[in-house]
Amino acid sequence: MDKELKTWHSNELWDKEIEFLQSIISKTPLVETTKWGGIVYTYNDKNIVGLGGFKSYVGLWFFNGVFLKDPYQVLVSGNEGVTKAQRQWRFNAFEEIDEKKVLAYLLEAIEIEKEGKVHKPEKSPLVMSEFFQAYLIEEKLTNAFEKFNLTKKKEFVEYIDTAKQEKTKLTRLEKIKPLIAEGIGLNDKYR
Repeated sequence: MDKELKTWHSNELWDKEIEFLQSIISKTPLVETTKWGGIVYTYNDKNIVGLGGFKSYVGLWFFNGVFLKDPYQVLVSGNEGVTKAQRQWRFNAFEEIDEKKVLAYLLEAIEIEKEGKVHKPEKSPLVMSEFFQAYLIEEKLTNAFEKFNLTKKKEFVEYIDTAKQEKTKLTRLEKIKPLIAEGIGLNDKYR
């Protein structure tokens, strides 16, 4: 393994496994890059799979792994309940790496990219404090506020609700009142 290449592992515990996985990946049209301090393979500039060694395993993670059929039931979610699309395949020993199986998963991941399948994250709902809601009603700004898209509404809510003191909240409310009335988003000047 090229010692100059930055990887996610800081020891040489998994060098043999990483070199073997790289040799398997080299049989595909994937292009090796370095992203976020580690090895990532792309297809048409889209992230397909990452590779790295960690304390207790060496792993491949498929960025759109949620779409893989996983016939061998080897894929796991990196952070259950949080990670939505990415799936990992962890190896604890060199002997666990089956070239034919790994190659099949890689080729399927490339096909998924060719098909344009992308996991769209769910949008979190708007959660507004009673303080802010009462202000909008009192100032007759509710209709104007409702015309904003979800992102702009969230920006206003966060701006108000992150203030710790009521005095600061009131100052901020007075600042955004004309913006809401005129249909201008809080961060529109930066877009």
